[in-house]
Amino acid sequence: MTGTVRRAPGPGLGSSASGDGLVRRRRRQWVRRSALAVAVLVVAAAGGGWAVYAKLSANITPDEAAAAELARYERERPTALVRGAQNILLIGSDTRAGQGNQEYGRDLGSERSDTTILLHLAADRRSATAVSLPRDLMVDIPSCRQPDGKRSEPVFAMFNHAFQTGGSACTIRTVEKLTNIRVDHHMVVDFSGFKEMVDAVDGVQVCLKEPIDDKAAKLKLRAGRVTLDGEQALGYVRARKSLGDGSDTDRMERQQRFLGALVDKVQSNDVLLNPVKLYPVLDAATSSLTTDPELASLRGLYQLVRGLRDIPTEHVQFLTVPRESYVYDANRDQLVEPEAEKLFARLRADQPVAVAQDIAQETPGGAPEADPNGGPSPAPTFRGSTAAEHTCG
Repeated sequence: MTGTVRRAPGPGLGSSASGDGLVRRRRRQWVRRSALAVAVLVVAAAGGGWAVYAKLSANITPDEAAAAELARYERERPTALVRGAQNILLIGSDTRAGQGNQEYGRDLGSERSDTTILLHLAADRRSATAVSLPRDLMVDIPSCRQPDGKRSEPVFAMFNHAFQTGGSACTIRTVEKLTNIRVDHHMVVDFSGFKEMVDAVDGVQVCLKEPIDDKAAKLKLRAGRVTLDGEQALGYVRARKSLGDGSDTDRMERQQRFLGALVDKVQSNDVLLNPVKLYPVLDAATSSLTTDPELASLRGLYQLVRGLRDIPTEHVQFLTVPRESYVYDANRDQLVEPEAEKLFARLRADQPVAVAQDIAQETPGGAPEADPNGGPSPAPTFRGSTAAEHTCG
């Protein structure tokens, strides 16, 4: 075709402010800049994510000494009977070491298990049962490795003497000797970690039938629904003589109700599914946490708890091992048999138990009545509560 003049693209043809070429070129530049920005964000997020993971994992102290001690006695330890079921020993330490803990008393150079709970997770992860073990329970404590490297003599003493003598390993061996239940994992939490975790979920609501004015526990609370911060929560679960009937049993039941309220708070606020809410909880929980080496990382903890978020709160149960006053000292406890062994046997076999608040204390875990239709007998009922229950309306 003659008369047609081809010109190189210039400002007047296709690259003016209103030309299609400029639009396409700017679009390509925008895509390149956006891709670069996205890449930077992805890298930053990945780096930040790894930094957060590393920090939280580093918060956890692996209990290497306990692992070595337990390995030494592996042959005498119970065998796990049900694959997939897990038993975790939760130990609340009354150590005064660490920032913020000194105000709760003088550090006498040793620590004791202020609270001990055996948590059984069913193999199908449809239920969890937390059994409180009284610190005043009279038990057989085996020979244990002491902090100075020497070995103690076997002794019949209060349960919390085990932790004072040989730490978590001695406590685990004492529990296994008492229950014949294999302890798969353990966690030790001190005062500071407990307070920070409660604060991380913006407090936990409890229901008080009467007002509390307790100088020793640093508590002054009105009756009714009250949201406790970390400091108040610690005083609430640790107070003994000035709250309730002054017994350790009453204190353990109060601890169980509080833990149930904490579980309910975490689940109701979707903390487990919200990274923004979950991080401060994890940071607080891990900062004062000592565990067996297998759990001493976020990966280890995740593998343990990943199925727990789907357990309904009514299937998270709390109870105290059947106990009564020790025959030789009313200020000490002893197991009620055969009810205690009945409970331990069902946990060993991963069989269900039931709890109720109004069961007669003198007949805990009574034998269930047989099904008249020949079906399986219902689970025995023990005095306790669930995470779904509230102490006031």
